[in-house]
Order: sequence, then structure tokens, then C-alpha cells
Amino acid sequence: MARNLPFLLALVLTVVIGAAMSLFTVDQRQYAIVFQLGEIKEVITEPGLAFKWPLIQNVRVFDKRILTLDSVEPERFLTAEKKPVLVDSFVKWRIHDVRQYYISVAGDEAVAKTRLSQTVNSGLREEFGKRTVHDVVSGSRDKIMADVQKKADADMRAMGVEIIDVRLKRVDLPAEVSEAVYRRMETERKRVANELRSEGAGEAEKIRADADRQREVIVAEAYRDAQKVKGEGDAKAAAIYAQAFGQNPEFFAFYRSMDAYRNVFKSKSDVMIIEPNSDFFKYLKNSGRGGK
Repeated sequence: MARNLPFLLALVLTVVIGAAMSLFTVDQRQYAIVFQLGEIKEVITEPGLAFKWPLIQNVRVFDKRILTLDSVEPERFLTAEKKPVLVDSFVKWRIHDVRQYYISVAGDEAVAKTRLSQTVNSGLREEFGKRTVHDVVSGSRDKIMADVQKKADADMRAMGVEIIDVRLKRVDLPAEVSEAVYRRMETERKRVANELRSEGAGEAEKIRADADRQREVIVAEAYRDAQKVKGEGDAKAAAIYAQAFGQNPEFFAFYRSMDAYRNVFKSKSDVMIIEPNSDFFKYLKNSGRGGK
């Protein structure tokens, strides 16, 4: 038994090494391809423990997760007006068909990113070439991203890649174009502001003219009503005076004379030159007779 112990240990060690070389684990975040003498023997898409023949088979794993391709530098595109714009974008993608992916790019992620970048840039160049600067800066960004994603996904499916999303982070104008655009925008804003000021001044003049007209009408109507009321008051007062005068003419004449005397002789310094036989002194002359 002791003589067979080294043989048993060697056998166990061989089995362990063979199992270690034959068994491998596929992570849930990975695809695995089993190669036999350089040819694809099996594609494993589900996680778990898998088997391969040692020495004659080998395994390569590929990332199953969604990956990001971010542009290092903004790309320069021309709009429909032949104006250059700087576009900063990124792409979300993943391996859809790992077998086709390996056949297309030999499993090289750098090559896949290069082809993916070329495809997306071509789509962006085409979409930007259809639109004006205003559209690409603010008006049609969502439409551009959706169209580019759809077209790029259709093209990259043949490579075993799925395009999840294409996003435009920034769309800027180059410095030489920005200055001219800002000057044009400033001129346009000034023109609009002047038009609004002119319209406002015109409306203000209309309002002032209407207010003046209404004021003149109100003043005229008020003056008319005041004159009417005053005339009615004067007429009523004249009627009362006439009625009172008609009832006792002599007393009315006497009352008016007394009132005139009071107003004339109010101050001792007042001087009046008048003929003694004037009617003004009528009741002064007759005052003594009334006392007798």
C-alpha cells in the first residue's frame, strides 16, 4: 500500500490539474467563446460552470454590459448653410451577437470602437448637412440623435453590435463663426427692440390723444351742465326777486337803498361826490318825515 501511495498522489494531482484546465466559470456580465485549434467550437451566453478540453481548446470572454464610446475631441461638421459646428457626442453600445462580433473584428474592442465611431460620425455628418445652425443648436437635436441611432444600429448589427443610444453633449460654433453670429443676433435684437419701441410710442400717442379728447369732452359737458344749473338758479332767483318786488315795490326799493347805504358808508375814510338832490339820498331826505 505504501508503495502505491506516490502513484495515487500523482493520479489525484493529475485529476485536479485536468479538472482545473477543463472547467471554467462564465460570469453573468460576460459572453464566452470556446475555440478548438483556432476555430469557434461553442458560444456560451449564459452564466455558470462550463467545460472545455484541455490543451486543444481555449476560451475568450467578452463584455456583455453596455459600453460607452465617448469622443475625445469635438468633431467638426458642416450645416446646410455650410457653417461649421463643433459637436461633442457619446454612444452607448453593447455586443449583440458575440459570434458575429468576433468574426467581424476578431474580438478586438479597439477595432470595434473605430468602426463604430466612423459609422456614427458619418450619420451625424449626414444629418447635420440637412439642417441649419438654428436647427442643430436648439431645434432638432432630439430628431438628429434618434435618426443617427437608428441608422447606426442598422449598420452595426452586421458586426454583431447593438447601438443603444447616441447623445449630443454639446453643439458649439467655432470662435470665428460665433463672433459673426453674435453680431448678427445683436443687430437683429436691436432691430426688434426699435420696432417695439416705435410701436409702443405710437400706442402711447394714441392713448394720450384719446385721454385728451375724453378730458375735453368731460370738461365741456361739465361746463355745459354748470351753466345750465347756474342759469336755472339765476332764473329762479330772478323769479323770487320779481315776486318779492311785485308784492311791495316800495319796501323793496327801501331795502335796496339801505343795503346800498351800508355798503357805501362802511368806512369813515370813504369819500363820495354826488349831487345832494340825487335819488341816492331819497330815503335820507325823507327819514325825518317818517319820524314825525
